[in-house]
Amino acid sequence: MTLVLGIETSCDETSAAVVADGREVRANLIASQIDLHARYGGVVPEIASRAHIERLDPLICEALRLAGAAPEELDAIAVTARPGLIGALLIGVTAAKTLAWAWGKPLIDVNHIHAHATSAALGIAAGSGGGADGASIWPAAALVVSGGHTSLFLVRDPCDIVMLGRTRDDAAGEAFDKVAMILGLGFPGGPIVDRRAKSGDATRVSLPRTMLGPDSLDFSFSGLKTAVLYHVHGAGRTRGGLERLSPGDIDDLCASFSAAVVDVLVAKTLKAAERCGVRTVVVGGGVAANSMLRARLSETCVRRGLTLHPTPMQFCTDNAAMIAAQGHHQFVRGRLADLSLAAEAS
Repeated sequence: MTLVLGIETSCDETSAAVVADGREVRANLIASQIDLHARYGGVVPEIASRAHIERLDPLICEALRLAGAAPEELDAIAVTARPGLIGALLIGVTAAKTLAWAWGKPLIDVNHIHAHATSAALGIAAGSGGGADGASIWPAAALVVSGGHTSLFLVRDPCDIVMLGRTRDDAAGEAFDKVAMILGLGFPGGPIVDRRAKSGDATRVSLPRTMLGPDSLDFSFSGLKTAVLYHVHGAGRTRGGLERLSPGDIDDLCASFSAAVVDVLVAKTLKAAERCGVRTVVVGGGVAANSMLRARLSETCVRRGLTLHPTPMQFCTDNAAMIAAQGHHQFVRGRLADLSLAAEAS
C-alpha cells in the first residue's frame, strides 16, 4: 500500500488529503474562500495567498489525524505545482518542500489540470473491475472544465496525457462567472446560473455556439459572453438594461446561456473521442458539477454507445484528493521532484 499526502493551493481553495493506493480517500479537507472573494466579484490573488498561509497547516494536521496516519507512515508528499495563481501556488509548494525535507519523504509535483483529467477514477469503487488505479477506464477522452481552464485530453493512462484542445480566451467557468456578474447574480456564478437555469426555457434566447471550424478541438467563450451582455443592455452598451428583465427573463437567459456552453462542450468532447478512437469519456473540474452538462453528456454518450465516467461531485472543485491520487501514479513510476521545485503560474 502507498499512502500519499496531497496539498492543493492553486487558486481559492485550500485543501489537504491523504489517499491510499491512488483511490482510497482516507481524508479530504477543503477550506473554501468564497466568502472572502464574493464582495469583489472574483478571486483576489493577494487575499487568496494570505488565506492559504492561515489555513494550510491546520488542514494538513487534521487530514493526517482523520486518516489515522503519522508522518512516518507516508510514502510521499504530492503538491500542485502548476498551473494557477503564482502566490497561491507558492504557499503549497513551500509547505510541501518543507515537509518533504523535515520528514524525509519523496516530493511529487502535480499538474493541477492533469489531476482533474484523471479524477474520475476516484469514483470507481474498489472491486468494481477498475483495477488498483482505475485502469479499466483508460484510455479515455477527458474534458476538464473549470473557472480557469477548459481543455480536452487523451488520457492513455494517468502518466500519459496528451492535450487535444484548450480555450483560446475565456474558460467556461470564467464565462459563467462573468454572465452571473452581468445579471447581478453574485459570485461564484456557476452554481447560481445552474440553479436559475433549471427554472428557465433554454430556447427563449438565441445565442451563438462558437465551434472555431469543423476540425478544431479548441474552445472560445468570449463571443458568447458578449452576446449575453448585448442581449441585456443593447448592442454596444455595457449597462442600463438589467432593470427591464423580469426574474423569469433572467431564468430563461441563464438556461439559454448554459445550453450554448453545454452544446459546445459536448460536441467537442464527442469529436475528441471519435478522433482518438476511444469508447470512454471522463469529465472533471468545477463546471463538471453543472447539472445540464452532466445530463447532456450522459444522454449523448448512451446514444453513441460510449461509457461516461463523470468525476464524483465532491471531487469536481479543486481538492487535494485528486492531487494525492495523481501523485500516487507518478510515485509508482518514479516520477519525483526535488527540493529545487518551483511553482509555475498559468
